Amino acid sequence: MKYIIFILFTVMTNAAAQLMLKQGMMSMGPLSFEGVNPLVKLLQIVFSPWVFLGLCTFVISMASHLYVLSKVELSFAYPFLSLAYVAVAIFAYFVFREDLNGWRIAGIACICVGTILIAQSGREMGGRGHEDQTASITPDKIGTSEIVR
Repeated sequence: MKYIIFILFTVMTNAAAQLMLKQGMMSMGPLSFEGVNPLVKLLQIVFSPWVFLGLCTFVISMASHLYVLSKVELSFAYPFLSLAYVAVAIFAYFVFREDLNGWRIAGIACICVGTILIAQSGREMGGRGHEDQTASITPDKIGTSEIVR
């Protein structure tokens, strides 16, 4: 559980990136490729300030996620990314005035309960860590047939 801060940082930067991308696309108005070279339009989108900042934030989020994956089991870390759905829904409600109806709240509650259950079951590479796997192979455990190979 000592890597939970890094996991939550990954979640929040992922959610922040989504919000920045939304802001960027809203600031550009309705998207249309009519009469425009698609490559030029794509470059305009990518290099618009909010979209570019969102993409950069995704890179930070991915770097954080890679660090987390080097420390904890994938089956423990990855489900936490679903909390980004929760953060995006809540922030989108306040920032963009998006709908947060009963169905969405119920879904958010299910995500939160599931994440709590996963958090309770997890260990940082507990008995199956990278170091533990290699450290558990000692010369006395290697059979003669394995030495011959």
